[in-house]
Amino acid sequence: MPILSFAIIAGAAYLLGSIPTGFLVARAKGIDIRSVGSGNIGATNAMRVLGRPAGIFVLLMDALKGFLAVVCLGPELFKILHLPPEFVLTGRLIAGIGAVLGHNFTPWLGFKGGKGIATTAGVYLALAPWAVGIALLTWVVVTLISGYVSLGSITAALALAAAVCLNKPHLALCLVTFALVAMAIYKHKPNIKRLWAGTENRFGTKKKEQTKAS
Repeated sequence: MPILSFAIIAGAAYLLGSIPTGFLVARAKGIDIRSVGSGNIGATNAMRVLGRPAGIFVLLMDALKGFLAVVCLGPELFKILHLPPEFVLTGRLIAGIGAVLGHNFTPWLGFKGGKGIATTAGVYLALAPWAVGIALLTWVVVTLISGYVSLGSITAALALAAAVCLNKPHLALCLVTFALVAMAIYKHKPNIKRLWAGTENRFGTKKKEQTKAS
């Protein structure tokens, strides 16, 4: 097995995913997004703090990191590294994992990053776009009904896993999907506690400075 090739792919994807889009967009406006709103560098906090256009931009850029890691970065490196065809899917999955880990644990911000929902969506736009459609629909319905972005994100992640694995995919794809979804849910642990306690803020309401949400 080409371990060195996989390590190079993982490292390159990690660096791509580690670009802290939300932090950079906020810094361009003279704001340290880590010290306002929820303190998260993801699209939801960017939208609350910087406004809808900036939030949508951050969302798209975070998703693009995952998409490019799998679609562009992976194949180019496969050619350079002469990765055998039977290992191409494994290489693409490793690229996707690397991008999400880079976003969630960016070295440029002390290994603190976002929650990986948008970047994971970008990865699966390349691997299983139809499953992303199901997850997106789930997110819209749950968020609109409940008013909680975090609840929408968690259920969308679960819907993504179900959609991918019920389609009888490659075993590795199913395992990676479960791992990424588990990590996304784990990153929402504070939100889950607040949802259980009934103290989570609904979408569109002002967040207190000390509240940490998605």
